[in-house]
Amino acid sequence: MIEAVIFDIGETLIDETTIWQSVADACGVPRLTFMGVLGGVIARGEPHWRVFDLLAVQPPKLERPFARDDLYPDALPCLARLRAAGYRVGVAGNQGVQRQHELEALVEAVDLVATSGLLGIEKPAVAFFRKVAELLGVDAAHCAYVGDRIDNDIEPALTAGMTAVFILRGPWAYLQRERLPAAAIAIAGLHELPTRLQSL
Repeated sequence: MIEAVIFDIGETLIDETTIWQSVADACGVPRLTFMGVLGGVIARGEPHWRVFDLLAVQPPKLERPFARDDLYPDALPCLARLRAAGYRVGVAGNQGVQRQHELEALVEAVDLVATSGLLGIEKPAVAFFRKVAELLGVDAAHCAYVGDRIDNDIEPALTAGMTAVFILRGPWAYLQRERLPAAAIAIAGLHELPTRLQSL
């Protein structure tokens, strides 16, 4: 039985389109060029920071803060529905410490916000998923983790003993979806999640 639902951040709750565009602008690289090279990096299975090496530019020292407009339209309604249904709800992903307070302000109605910068553990380490479950006070076997990446979210969540929910949005999802493990649940949007969880 699922008692807690944990969400990845980028391209699960947060639409990173304008964030990446601002990074391209700060680096002085045309947006199409930047996005195209980033897509190539993703397709090759390399970490996203390789885009800066390939373009021979330095990453910007300051990132644009997350804003409410960055949230996907189905994000907050889904979080609210799950809380109302009695689930414990967490938000946890690979983000720096500076993102912690931004996320806490954006997703107020949750039980936990945890960033890799704060935890000192990064996905895809299985320890990341187990630590988040521990902080929520729920055994990993009773947690569902929702994410857009097979490599960083779905596979390690399954290894940690969680139910893994794959959301098909963002470039990583479309490029990796053929590798989706049979044990994972697939959804097209967060509006589907509460009903899918109830059916388990």
